[in-house]
Amino acid sequence: MDLGLAGRRALVTAASKGLGRACAVTLIAEGARVFISSRSPEATAREIGAVGSVAADISAERAPEHIVGAAVDALGGLDVLIVNAGGPRPGTFQDVPLSSWDDAYQLTLMSAVRLVNSALPHLKKSDQARIVFISSISVRQPLPILALSNSLRAAVTGLAKTLSLELASHHITVNSVAPDAILTDRIRQLAGGDELGVKAMGDRTPMGRLGTPEEFAAAVVFLCSRQAAYISGQTLGVDGGSLRGVH
Repeated sequence: MDLGLAGRRALVTAASKGLGRACAVTLIAEGARVFISSRSPEATAREIGAVGSVAADISAERAPEHIVGAAVDALGGLDVLIVNAGGPRPGTFQDVPLSSWDDAYQLTLMSAVRLVNSALPHLKKSDQARIVFISSISVRQPLPILALSNSLRAAVTGLAKTLSLELASHHITVNSVAPDAILTDRIRQLAGGDELGVKAMGDRTPMGRLGTPEEFAAAVVFLCSRQAAYISGQTLGVDGGSLRGVH
């Protein structure tokens, strides 16, 4: 299937490893021209064949504007925005200090708001504009010891749905992809760095294994494709069937 992504200009944030990197690699494999950002993206950009990269702390107030500006300069425009950021610190509501809420707010919600705000003027010029938020299963099924993520990723999902309605007249699709039990450094962190704990996470899924970043990226890239032009406002779970709810 030709996804219609050849030559499309894409920005992927937090792309030096994990889910972001997998999305960038898969877009490039489909012929897209990809620009990436992270705290230290240079080596990744060279390894995967990205058009360019910029180092930035996405939670900083001016960073998203800088990232989008650098991407547009390198790509000559923008067709695809994949909004990704590292997860906020784990912990229960009672364990997490109040100061961590503002840090997580800037990292998870405001980085997304600022990225979209900076990218929109460029996306509106595209004839195949796509915004995809990398989210979490926690927006539908809160996870233990992830009070910050459970709360703020839900806000990003609300933002994505709002944008899908507001931007429909511009033919810009907006979707979220919600992973669970995908083998990344975040999963290893939540397992305390214990490989037996990581394996146990996979064993608990209906499929009996962890998903791969490449499997996750395939879903994200499809939503960026020409074929996904009539899919918007959705939250797609890539979770091996872990979500228990019907809806």
